[in-house]
Amino acid sequence: MKKRVLFISSTGGHLSELLKLEKCFKDYEYYIVTEKTKSNLGLKEKYKKRVHYLVYGTKHYPFTYIFKGLYNIFKTIVLYFMIHPDYIITTGAHTAGPMCLFGKIFGSRVIFIETFANKETKTLTGRLIYKFANLFVVQWNTMLKLYPKAVCWGWIF
Repeated sequence: MKKRVLFISSTGGHLSELLKLEKCFKDYEYYIVTEKTKSNLGLKEKYKKRVHYLVYGTKHYPFTYIFKGLYNIFKTIVLYFMIHPDYIITTGAHTAGPMCLFGKIFGSRVIFIETFANKETKTLTGRLIYKFANLFVVQWNTMLKLYPKAVCWGWIF
């Protein structure tokens, strides 16, 4: 029986990095969770029922971001128990945080891949998930100074 793996990230660059792991999908019963935007609606066509969307929100609009964030947390709980993954793999950012936390609490193994975009600074999501991730991966050797327990696998690209 294949392991269930949930791949989750926010939209944009984080999603682009996550989708570079596509060659791994065939080895697992996989699911993809990201924010719904016009730029990634085609994921449903390509991956069929394996894609689930959260509401897109940006911190540039703090008032609506709070409500969208709360809605996404609720939806994350529903998705987690619907999929109940053995592993959660993420490239960040904010969208992935609650899923990783629920996963850790309920027995999933969490693999966090710090974004390629950061070569010398920590991301907020990385700082939080580093504390409990089962595996924390960086893409630059320089990041090992900031995350000493991490492993460097090089670039996803």
